[in-house]
Amino acid sequence: MIRLWPNALSKSLKSLTDKAKIHRYFISAGEPSGDLHASELIRHIKKLDPSAEFYFLGGDLMREASESEPLIHYRDMAFMGFSEVLRNLKKIFGNLKTAKQALHNVMPDALILVDYPSFNLKLAKEAHRLSIPVYWYISPKVWAWKEYRVRDIRKYVRRVLCILPFEVEFYRKHGVEVSYVGNPSLEEVDRKLGNCPSKEKFCNSNGILAGKPLLALVPGSRRGEIKNNLPIMTAVAARFPELTPVVAGAPGIDDAFYLSFTDWKVIKNQTLDLMHLSDAALVTSGTATLECALAGTPQVVCYRANGSKLSYNIMKRILKVPFVSLPNLIAGYEVIPEMLVHQCTVDGVSEELQRILPGNKGRERQLEGYHTIRDRLGEHGAAKRAAELIMNDLTD
Repeated sequence: MIRLWPNALSKSLKSLTDKAKIHRYFISAGEPSGDLHASELIRHIKKLDPSAEFYFLGGDLMREASESEPLIHYRDMAFMGFSEVLRNLKKIFGNLKTAKQALHNVMPDALILVDYPSFNLKLAKEAHRLSIPVYWYISPKVWAWKEYRVRDIRKYVRRVLCILPFEVEFYRKHGVEVSYVGNPSLEEVDRKLGNCPSKEKFCNSNGILAGKPLLALVPGSRRGEIKNNLPIMTAVAARFPELTPVVAGAPGIDDAFYLSFTDWKVIKNQTLDLMHLSDAALVTSGTATLECALAGTPQVVCYRANGSKLSYNIMKRILKVPFVSLPNLIAGYEVIPEMLVHQCTVDGVSEELQRILPGNKGRERQLEGYHTIRDRLGEHGAAKRAAELIMNDLTD
């Protein structure tokens, strides 16, 4: 018979308890891109912690990865712009109340936030009040605007796991615990491109005539973005009869909405393939601009908003960065043209598109810039490193 001294017995019981403990992770992602990145994070956490339980605000990819249902689907969360937010205040407050109550009921071992700053910062505050450790993966872009939010991030978030290399210096300057884990888009894009069909197969399966070069129209994932940008993109495409325009449809947006602004073909769930197989792209500013760069397709950034010069001047005063698109921010110089607000006109975008078509110098310059971007992003494995950092932190 083995006799244990009290302190040894205590350690033995603790070891058994630790082994038996089921960790609970609460993840909040309010947009399609967040759903994608969070689903990869879930998969890597499960590899390290097979018995983990997940509770989340997100979408179908997170559902598949976690094998559980979302508490709130991101379709009921993704509101953009002042007017859209104002119209949906009741739903937004209802979502926040539901999420806070879920935190109380679940009392997870960690709250993991994925972008979506306005909502997630409120959730971080509630988790902090409940002594739940908070990690922010795909950190909010407070370096661009609303820098005052960094005070709350420092107060409520244990560690920021950033995906843009220049963010590290910014957060450290403000006293925030931060780690650069790499950029998940790099791995996600390269993996998908490995399974990309040929142009002929892509066109045949989508009912597109394959005789001419493709022009990808990527007007964003929210209704407000699509409404503002797709009419401009459509008018520009009409000036290039040598190209076949195709619209990248976002999840949760019905085709009828797109067809109220364009007559071009709309395809769903194939945006990366479309961008990669196209000769050029018109892309609304956002994650898609980086994905397009990683796919190796020259692009023009289009961000119309309400189109007024006053709005542009206000935006320039608010923004604390020289660019709005991720490729330019990562490179540190203008790799792709940014046609913003009142500059985003049919004439202006058409001129920039012409410069990046095959045979023009603007195209080669962009492709050279894309190499710089890949070098600065580093290696694959962002979600894996993020999962390891969270797990190590929780078990220390």
